[in-house]
Amino acid sequence: EFSTKYLLSSSDCDGYPVADILAIASSDEKSLWDQMSLSYTPCEGSSFLREAIARHYPNLSAENCLVASPGELNFIAMNVLLEKTDHLITISPGYQSLSEVVKSIGCEISYWKPNPENWQFYPADLEKLIQKNTKLIIINFPHNPTGSYISNAELLQIIEIARSNNAFLFSDEMYHKLVFENTQELPAVATLYEKGISLWGTSKSFGMAGLRTGWVMSQDKNLLQKIQNFKDYLSICTSPPTEILSLIALNHAEHFLLPNLKKIKKNIQLFEQWTLKHPQFFKFIAPQAGSTAFVQINSKGSSLEFSNSLVAKTGIMTVPGEMFGYNGKYIRIGFGRENMPIILEKFDDYLIEYSHQI
Repeated sequence: EFSTKYLLSSSDCDGYPVADILAIASSDEKSLWDQMSLSYTPCEGSSFLREAIARHYPNLSAENCLVASPGELNFIAMNVLLEKTDHLITISPGYQSLSEVVKSIGCEISYWKPNPENWQFYPADLEKLIQKNTKLIIINFPHNPTGSYISNAELLQIIEIARSNNAFLFSDEMYHKLVFENTQELPAVATLYEKGISLWGTSKSFGMAGLRTGWVMSQDKNLLQKIQNFKDYLSICTSPPTEILSLIALNHAEHFLLPNLKKIKKNIQLFEQWTLKHPQFFKFIAPQAGSTAFVQINSKGSSLEFSNSLVAKTGIMTVPGEMFGYNGKYIRIGFGRENMPIILEKFDDYLIEYSHQI
C-alpha cells in the first residue's frame, strides 16, 4: 500500500490536511487546540469529545460512548463478549477482523452471505444460521466490500432475530453517512437495541483515517466498562491532538462528508462508464451506499494472481477476493480517491496487453 503508486482499492477517502480542519474550527475549538498539552487523556475519551459524538445518536449520551481506535475496539469487544464455546454469525465477504479475531478465540462461526447477483443480504438467510449457543451477530452496512445496503425494515428484522435469541448485535458502521440521495439512512443499532453495539469513527466517512479515532456506542454500560478495562492494557488513551481534531470534524460534519460523497458518486459514474468499455473483463454492480464495490473479473488465473500482475506491471494496487475469504474472482474497488481517472487510464493500457492472455 505504501510502496506502490496507484491505489484503486482503498476503502477510505483522500485524507484532509490538518490545516483544512483547523481552518473551519470555531473560536472555542481553536482555543482548545492552542491550549493543548500532550498529556494523558481519560481512558474512555475526553468528555468534550464523547459529548460531540453522542449528539449524533438520538436518546444516547456521552455515558453510552467509549473512544479508541476502530480496530482496537473491534478486537476488545470480541474478546470481552466471547468464549470458545460460543457460536457467532458474521457477514461474508467482509473486513477480515470481523472474522479473524473471533477465529483466534476459537468460536464456531457461521457466515451470512449475500445473493451474488445483486449483493443483497436477506434477513431470512440470517435467521437460518441461528444456533442454541449463538452469542453474537456481526453486521456491516454500508457493506465493505460490496457496497450493499439494507432497508430500515430489514434492520428491524435483524434486531428482532438477535433479540429473540438473546444475542448481542455488533454493527460495524464505519461507512455511516456515506449514503446517496433517495436512500434512507439507517439508524445506529445502539439506538434501537438494548444489546446493540455501534462502531463508527473518522476513518471512512470523514476522510481522516490518520487520526485513528473510533468509538463504540451501547446502552449496556457494564459492557462499556469491560471494554474500557481491557483498553487499559492496550492504548490506554487517545492522544490530545487526535481528540481535538476529531471534535472539529464531528461539529462540522457536513463540511467533510459532503465533498467525500460528491467524489464517491462521481467516481462510481466514471468507473461504470469505464467498465462498459470492457464488458469482457468486468461485471460491475454499483454500490448502494459506502465507498467500495466488489467487482467480478474475467481473468486467466485467480483474482490474487491478477492483482499481483497488475501491481507489478502498472503500480496499480487492488485487493483481491481472496483477502475477504470469498470464493470466485473479484477485486474490491474504492471510489474515494481523486486520482481515479488517472488510474483508469493506466488500467486501460494494461488491459490491452492482458486481453491477449485470456
